[in-house]
Amino acid sequence: MRISAALIVGGLLSALFILAALVSYVWTPFDVEKMAVVARLKPPGAEFWFGTDHFGRDIFSMVMVGARTSIAVALVAVGIGAVFGVPLGLLAAANRGAWYDELIMRFNDLVFAFPALLLAILFTATLGPGAVNAILAIGIFNIPVFARLARGAALSLWTREYIMAARAAGKGPARISAEHILPNILNLLIVQATIQFSLAILAEAGLSYLGLGAQPPIPSWGRMLSEAQTMIYVAPWFAIFPGLAIVLTVLGLNLMGDGLRDWLDPKLRRAR
Repeated sequence: MRISAALIVGGLLSALFILAALVSYVWTPFDVEKMAVVARLKPPGAEFWFGTDHFGRDIFSMVMVGARTSIAVALVAVGIGAVFGVPLGLLAAANRGAWYDELIMRFNDLVFAFPALLLAILFTATLGPGAVNAILAIGIFNIPVFARLARGAALSLWTREYIMAARAAGKGPARISAEHILPNILNLLIVQATIQFSLAILAEAGLSYLGLGAQPPIPSWGRMLSEAQTMIYVAPWFAIFPGLAIVLTVLGLNLMGDGLRDWLDPKLRRAR
């Protein structure tokens, strides 16, 4: 089975930042909380690979720890969306036309009426800034995404012959959804989770840029960009490296999502 170049490149880019996040738990070149005024705004070089910021902190170390922050927030937020959204979508599909099917779909429409970032800003502005509230805000928006996808994919399967056979054998809707529906839509859910993961990283960076995400002294790519905007002409590396980290991570996840879609979808594999 041939693996696409998009899946390879996307997997390598994603693995690079995941590795950086994991390594940051045990090692970084410098302490990200230690300030050194004498080393402030040093350009990239042998000692400071990505240069230093206006407090003399090593930007390479901050990018490593920032990867940990972004990935942790995105992972938990997407997990919340999948854990709550998929069962809701399967429930709605198994009982199409029931009052709770309508309730779930109207809740989805209500959430989708607001842009994701705007909803997250309203949520964090109400409850206060912080990584936990950012996770809740992003996770709540992901619930209807997974619910709608699971419902739509499941509805197309409920008319299949093997589902009718399972119903004739006496299996209930919950058991059919768990044993027959979910395994057959899992590939779609995996691809969607990859896409939502990249969007969650962007949302976390946007909230941190506005001061509503992870709070100091925890490094965050979005807050690094916010702090760098007033020094873009004095120390451009301060903005370039966290910006590149966001771009490459999101690009890698999107490429991996496209590659997984091609790899997991049998129709696309036959077309190739």
